[in-house]
Amino acid sequence: MTPPRSFRDLPRRAGFGLKPEHYADVLAAAERATLPAWAEIHPQNYFGAGGPPHRWLTAIAAHLPLSFHSVELSLGSAAGVDAEELEVLARLCDRYRPAMVSDHLSWSNGGDDKFPDLLPVPYSHAALDHFVTQVVRVQNRLGRPMLIENPSRYVAFAGDDWAEVDFLHELCRRSGCALILDINNVEVSAHNLELDPDAWLAAVDPALVGEIHVAGHAVQDDGMGGTIAIDDHGSPVRASCWDRLASFLRRAGPKPVLVEWDSNVPDFATLMAEVGIADALLDAACVDA
Repeated sequence: MTPPRSFRDLPRRAGFGLKPEHYADVLAAAERATLPAWAEIHPQNYFGAGGPPHRWLTAIAAHLPLSFHSVELSLGSAAGVDAEELEVLARLCDRYRPAMVSDHLSWSNGGDDKFPDLLPVPYSHAALDHFVTQVVRVQNRLGRPMLIENPSRYVAFAGDDWAEVDFLHELCRRSGCALILDINNVEVSAHNLELDPDAWLAAVDPALVGEIHVAGHAVQDDGMGGTIAIDDHGSPVRASCWDRLASFLRRAGPKPVLVEWDSNVPDFATLMAEVGIADALLDAACVDA
């Protein structure tokens, strides 16, 4: 499945998560020709028909490619993708022609309820069959392939049929999608489930990775004598995450890399400093290649 030619490519450079706090800063950086290569938005924040969010986004989209990182398709829900949610997303894609569209290996709808979280799916044969069907449905409606992000997990299901990386690989093979490799999520899951994050990353096929995410996370007392990692995107990227990004890029070559910072949002200069670190690692990967 090939995107229409009018789509702008997502550069193999560092991008940033666009927040309303930074709208004016982004346009000022565009005037100085100092913008990063691309920006990510959560499309659900722009599901309204008009108003200031769209005026800002229209102005910003004139200067750089956008990646739409959806958080509410709920691909893993038993009832399947919310048809109305998908239609609004499709109209927004028609309006802005994003370079990439993605969502998560998760679910968030149940019956008549919507949950404000990305909940895990079991890695079973039945769950894989269902998830493949939903991803294909979305891709057919959008007329383009999508990316699916590995989750941050706090508990694991008993009796899974697949290891997580194998589940993701098979999802790509059967649906035609590709992956967002979220290295921060790997670290969070590894901490909480006592996994080896480096072994997890070594198992990933780089050819299936269309985008990489890095972020910060919090580690808190779990009240039972241990700690729990919380995927809050509320602090600088951890040194361990940068190190694992550098290692993966040496193996995979340059990929689009997103710096996520969604809570405790810093000033624009602080965010751009993080983007600069990612770009430096991408430059080093080009030299190594």
